[in-house]
Amino acid sequence: MTAGRKALVYIPLVLAGIAFMFPFIVMVLGSFKKLDVALADPSFWIPDRPTWYNYGYIFNSGSMMRWLFNSLVITLVPVATQMFFAGVLGYIFAKKQFRFKETIFWCFMAMVMIPNQMLIIPKYIMFSKMHWINTYSAIIVPELWAIMGVFLVRQFMQTIPKDLEEAAYLDGAGDFKILFRLMVPLAKPALATVGTFAFISCWNDLFTPLIFTTSEKMFPLTVGLASLLTKEGNFGFEMAGAVISFVPTFLIFLFFQRYFTEGITMSGLK
Repeated sequence: MTAGRKALVYIPLVLAGIAFMFPFIVMVLGSFKKLDVALADPSFWIPDRPTWYNYGYIFNSGSMMRWLFNSLVITLVPVATQMFFAGVLGYIFAKKQFRFKETIFWCFMAMVMIPNQMLIIPKYIMFSKMHWINTYSAIIVPELWAIMGVFLVRQFMQTIPKDLEEAAYLDGAGDFKILFRLMVPLAKPALATVGTFAFISCWNDLFTPLIFTTSEKMFPLTVGLASLLTKEGNFGFEMAGAVISFVPTFLIFLFFQRYFTEGITMSGLK
C-alpha cells in the first residue's frame, strides 16, 4: 500500500478516534474544574485552575463508602455466579446429549427477546410479597445467571475437539473432572468475556436499583451519585461522579481485554 493510500485510510480513522474520545476528554477535564454550570462558554469544560475539590466533596459526602460497598456486592456476586453457571450449562448444552436439548436451549434464548422493562412490574409485585424490596436479594437474584453467557460459552466449547473429552474418559475422568480440569481452563477466554459483560452490566445498572432500593444506605454507586448530583446540579460534580463510576469498568475491560477479544472471536460473535 502506497503512502497516499495509507493516508486516506489512517487520517479518517484518527479523526474518528478523536471524535469518539472527545466526550471522555470533556468528562475527565471537566471533573477538575470547580464550576457552577456556564454552558454559554464553549470552553466551559477546560479547567483554568485544576482542583480535586469535586472528588473530595463526593468522597466526603458521608455515604460514598457505603455506595461503593453496595455496588461491589451487587456486582461481584452475579459475576461469580454467571461465570459458574455459564461454564456448567455451556458444557451441558455443548457436549451432552439428552431429549429436547435444542428445544430447551432455544426456549432459554427466546427469553432474551423480552425487554427487562416489561418484567419490572411483575418483579416488583413478587419481590414485595417476598419482602425483598430495599434488600440485596431483589437486585442480585435475577442476575445470578445470564442466558447470553451460557450461549457464549456453549459456542466456544463446541469448538473444543471431541477427542480431548474422549481421551479424558479413557483415563478414568468423570464429568465433573472433565468440566473443571479440562473444559473450564480451555474456555477461560469465553468465561472472562462473560465476567466482563456481567461486571459492566451490573456495575453500570441504574434502572433496577432505582426501582428496588428505597433508602440511601442501600443505594449502589450509580443511584447514590445520581441522587447527590440531582441535589447539587454542578457540572464539575457531575463529571467527577461520571469518572468515579467509569474507572472500575475501564480497568476491568483493560485487564481482561486479551481474553475478551479472544472469547468473542472464538465463540463466533463477530
